[in-house]
Amino acid sequence: MEKNIMSSKCNTFRRWVRIIHRDLGFLMVGVSLVYAISGILLNHMEGKDPAFRTEDVALQAEKGLSSQELAFWWNDRKNVPPLRKILPIDEQHLRLMLEGGVGVYNSVTGALDYEKHSKRRFIYWINKLHYNQVKGWSVMADLFAVSLVFFALSGLVMIKGKNGIAGHGKWYLILGLVIPVLYILFF
Repeated sequence: MEKNIMSSKCNTFRRWVRIIHRDLGFLMVGVSLVYAISGILLNHMEGKDPAFRTEDVALQAEKGLSSQELAFWWNDRKNVPPLRKILPIDEQHLRLMLEGGVGVYNSVTGALDYEKHSKRRFIYWINKLHYNQVKGWSVMADLFAVSLVFFALSGLVMIKGKNGIAGHGKWYLILGLVIPVLYILFF
């Protein structure tokens, strides 16, 4: 009789764990996508911020311009980013600090190369969420983190028998725990 009561309590517990796991999982799909997409992009930055598109532009200016002359020349151009300031690099190069970019002028050749950066709005915002740089997002980030802990632990007890933790599930659990430990130790 007592075994039936325990079995009934375990089944009720598993049933509620499955219901909460399922419903919380549906609720967290959007947040999971934000962190997953942003995480993949941030893992493969290759030196460039994925939230910005970079356009390389080459112009030909007059040779031997001073900082002031270069500023006048730049401000006469159309379709160029606004100039913030010009800084010397060395005897023949000047750095142009632009709104949304940066450039280099070679006074010997007159070559002026600059990069123009523009936001990829969707990626920019999901990265801000990922980095927790949006006011008030830390509440959602904490809820998501707690949800991940719940998903991990509830997943251990949802399935019983040979497919659960008592069966071959324990080997996957052990492997899942060993992989990060080995990575830390050897890489």
